[in-house]
Amino acid sequence: MRNLLLIALLICAGLFNQVVAQKTSTTGANTISTGVPFLTIAPDSRAGAMGDAGVATSPDVYSQHWNPAKYAFSESEMGVGLSYSPWLRNLVSDINLAYLVGYKQLDKQQTISGSLRYFALGDISFYSDYGDAMGQQSPNEFALDFGYTRLLSDNFSGAVSIRYIRSDLTGGQEVNGVASHAGQSFAADVAFYYQNEFRANRKRNTFSAGMNISNIGSKISYTEGAVKDFIPTNLKLGAAYKTEVDKYNTLTFTFDANKLLVPTPDTTAINNGDVLTGLGSEKSVIGGIFSSFTDAPGGFKEELQEITLSAGAEYWYNEQFAIRAGYFYEYETKGNRKYFTVGAGLKMNVFALDFSYLLPTERNNPLENTLRFSLAFDFEAFRKQRR
Repeated sequence: MRNLLLIALLICAGLFNQVVAQKTSTTGANTISTGVPFLTIAPDSRAGAMGDAGVATSPDVYSQHWNPAKYAFSESEMGVGLSYSPWLRNLVSDINLAYLVGYKQLDKQQTISGSLRYFALGDISFYSDYGDAMGQQSPNEFALDFGYTRLLSDNFSGAVSIRYIRSDLTGGQEVNGVASHAGQSFAADVAFYYQNEFRANRKRNTFSAGMNISNIGSKISYTEGAVKDFIPTNLKLGAAYKTEVDKYNTLTFTFDANKLLVPTPDTTAINNGDVLTGLGSEKSVIGGIFSSFTDAPGGFKEELQEITLSAGAEYWYNEQFAIRAGYFYEYETKGNRKYFTVGAGLKMNVFALDFSYLLPTERNNPLENTLRFSLAFDFEAFRKQRR
């Protein structure tokens, strides 16, 4: 019974399809499993409304998650943001994701940033194998990170971030007679961003591109045993194009591609019924990153299927009101997440408020009706207003 409850927790924490997933030869599914997949959830409403695309869009306070190198081109010297999202509301009523982020430009070349991501999995009752109540726990996970961004040229910037991750899914309960504990890991991000502004047909245009290799870090374990899981090391690549329609109206189009840099499960082991959690854990973190480009059982075709795609568009009127839309695509055998997103934003002198809404392409999807709310505070605008 306790083991079943633990599996249920992991499934909720893992976006319903990335942890302990059913992988059988009859369906052909072969999704990649990692620990702490809450790190991959889009925390903010702006990117969440554009199909989870954000590695190459214009800088904002939430760039810490998508590409901290974007802070080098921020128009404001300092900003703070807070985002909140009820999660998997079609399954349970008390799973939530909260995200606090901020940045400060030290000078024209350097910026520091940080964020706190907190994922609450609600209240869970634990029972023994005989059905006896063993108490109630409130599993949670969080990640605390700090980043440093530097302008490398007029059009190019780079950034590094370090991250501490803690995941407490069992509250110290025993699992099949084995004592469990909170999992911990340390990780780093390496990111780059290119931005080029130019004029065409007497209108301002901006082309930008970004790359972020996130969560390069140690494996995570919830017991003292040898089994350890990879954390979701991920490669983000993207491009964006922003153009003026006229003096008051602008349009942005963006596209992202993402690939998990962790080993693909072996279909031979799957068909033999082997336990999948921790599969590939004998590889080192660096070995897993490099092998992730060539280890898919289906060869290069399956490697391409492991790439998720995001596309989005953003319209601004007078830099005060925004409308956004996007689409996210994941291959059928790799999780089969496919959904449209929409959202809007309102920017005032000091505050900016955004929201997004997720629309799955299939009914009864656990992500259906997902809402995100984001608030940003511009300290530079506040100082100007007081003058």
